[in-house]
Amino acid sequence: MKKVERINIIMRYINNRAFFTIAELMREFNISRSTAVRDIREIEAMGMPLVAEIGRDGGYFVMSNSVLPPVRFTDNEIKALFIAFMASRNQQLPYLKSRQSLAEKLLGLLSQNQQDDLVLLNQILLFEGTNRNNPDLLELSDLPHPLLEKLIGILLSNSCLRITIREGSESKLYPIYPLHLYREKGLWLIEGFDLVEEKSRIFSVDHLIEVEPHPAIKRLSRKKIIEKLSKREQSFNLVLELGAQSIAQFKKYHPLTFYLSYIDPFQTRASLKAYVNVNDSEEVAEMANWLLFLGKDIEVKELPKELKKELQDRLGQYGIQ
Repeated sequence: MKKVERINIIMRYINNRAFFTIAELMREFNISRSTAVRDIREIEAMGMPLVAEIGRDGGYFVMSNSVLPPVRFTDNEIKALFIAFMASRNQQLPYLKSRQSLAEKLLGLLSQNQQDDLVLLNQILLFEGTNRNNPDLLELSDLPHPLLEKLIGILLSNSCLRITIREGSESKLYPIYPLHLYREKGLWLIEGFDLVEEKSRIFSVDHLIEVEPHPAIKRLSRKKIIEKLSKREQSFNLVLELGAQSIAQFKKYHPLTFYLSYIDPFQTRASLKAYVNVNDSEEVAEMANWLLFLGKDIEVKELPKELKKELQDRLGQYGIQ
């Protein structure tokens, strides 16, 4: 057990007892006498009012009408929290109102000097989405899709969902086992296992009309879902071998569903296998952009003809064959 974790548990242990001894702490937490004494001194330094009783049967007790000291953040921890708020200021995040309330409460706990430091940081640091004319620390705008919080709430208590997705001018219902909820290129996406067609699907939360628990007759575990997906084995139509430079570019940005398999012990060569939906012109165009972003340190093993043509057209615009 780490020291910080142990001290937190000891604080709760002794706060719930009228009286305790060093020997009891040694037995309860399997620590030496010197460690127990050091922990007690640290807890006293943090502000817990302990009273020592001298003598053979002596020990410690917490002063009457005392409670655990409030949580205290270091200056660096406070800066880290607020920089995180600033960096995600104009992103469509769930529980945005809770985040704003949290920021306001934290500000209220800080000293004037700490608040001044944060104001100065807010003036100096600029992140994507910052309004330079009004870089208000509490300007947490761009609310997410209204169903995003409901989706997360249902995900926490149900393993299967029934989602209604807008497809063009129509809507379609899908019973799914959710695998991941993630954000990519400014969009929230749901990756789920279609319980009817038994295959993986990705849905945009922006196209979500309704979400509700799915009364699945047969409960499926995540392990069984993964097994079904591995047996189905979606055919790959994009196979690449990346060199060191392309691997470095891959680490800077890559689609969340793409993974590398290193093929040498020094991780300077890697294999990438993926599926590109060639019937989606937008996906093909985005994939062409990404391949050009990876650079020249690539050996193409397999490439869809549609993607190859898109790349040739792009390169032809610059006089490159």
